[in-house]
Amino acid sequence: MTKRYDVIIIGAGSVGVPAAYAMSREGLKVAVIESLPSAGQGQNKKAIGGIRATHTNPSKIILCQDSIDILSNWEVRHGHDIEWFQGGYTFVAYNEAHEQLMKENLVIQKESGLNINWVDKEKIIELVPGISKEGLLGGTYSPEDGNSSPLKTLYAIQKQSLTTGAEYFFKESVTNVELKNGPIKKVITNKSAYETDFIINAAGASAKQIGEMVGLNLPIFPDSHESGISEPVQKFIYPLVVDLRPGEGTKNFYFYQNIEGKFILCLTPEPIIPGINENETSAFLPQVSQRLIGLIPRTKHLKMRRTWRGLYPMTPDGSPIVGKVTYLEGYINAVGMCGQGFMLGPGLGELLARMVMEKTSPSDDRILEELSLERDFGKIEKLK
Repeated sequence: MTKRYDVIIIGAGSVGVPAAYAMSREGLKVAVIESLPSAGQGQNKKAIGGIRATHTNPSKIILCQDSIDILSNWEVRHGHDIEWFQGGYTFVAYNEAHEQLMKENLVIQKESGLNINWVDKEKIIELVPGISKEGLLGGTYSPEDGNSSPLKTLYAIQKQSLTTGAEYFFKESVTNVELKNGPIKKVITNKSAYETDFIINAAGASAKQIGEMVGLNLPIFPDSHESGISEPVQKFIYPLVVDLRPGEGTKNFYFYQNIEGKFILCLTPEPIIPGINENETSAFLPQVSQRLIGLIPRTKHLKMRRTWRGLYPMTPDGSPIVGKVTYLEGYINAVGMCGQGFMLGPGLGELLARMVMEKTSPSDDRILEELSLERDFGKIEKLK
């Protein structure tokens, strides 16, 4: 017997689970289909946990502000400890080009309502004790940004979604999406079939393949990034720190010290590593260690515990693809998160619920226009 739902979400990750919670909370009958054994076992558990609204794309700023509001109040509202810590973000500048870029970005960031400012060298030294002072010019600081545990956060949201009626079907792979005269009618998996009014493609790195099932060629091209985590030491750094300077094999470097005192490190490789290979490399640990020691010399004796590698489902302009497709009734994209699905997910889940319920605001409509599949992908975000 075919099961019937108002909404079927493909993917129980950083976007799919918050969307399931937001929609089921509105009384919709929601099913989430996931090929892996449980929620958050794809790229969500590879995320480092940073949540910032300090983007230069207004749509991402608004969505992440919503995410921060949701997660910063989660434990008070629902009682789940997600290891939320509001230490802010700081982008540090060691050359005039980066200082100019940051100050230019402040204009659009402030216009979007962000609490962010340029701070001088002395303030950066106060925010990041032990930071290298040579050549340091200052940086930006946004105190309302933060971080939380990706696994604990997604588990908490999923647990809450179960109380509002969302259903999850794990170890099921979507094999086909049946169309009849345009509208989405049925989702077929390796185990069952589901009828629905709406299908949301939130399949992360596999979103392109789902798009092909409905005749879409989604411009999503995964590349891989590595991260590492250290032993715990006494916490002395509170913001997440971003150093935009390139290094050998690296485009930039960023890290934070989590609530347990562990350093979580990441960098953007240069050149990028395209494809879906998630095996960690021997090059990463020497690269990231040199970057951290160069920036914070007092960490030279820090012991690393493990490294891992995850995928960034990239789009040509570095922004997600969200919204309906004019000629596919009932199909909605929530794809191409470009490695920022964890920070976008809670806010995006709320927007997707308003879309399905046909309750979008003028602000929502502007976001959907900006993130539409039909947009001009040549306008690349200044600071992704």
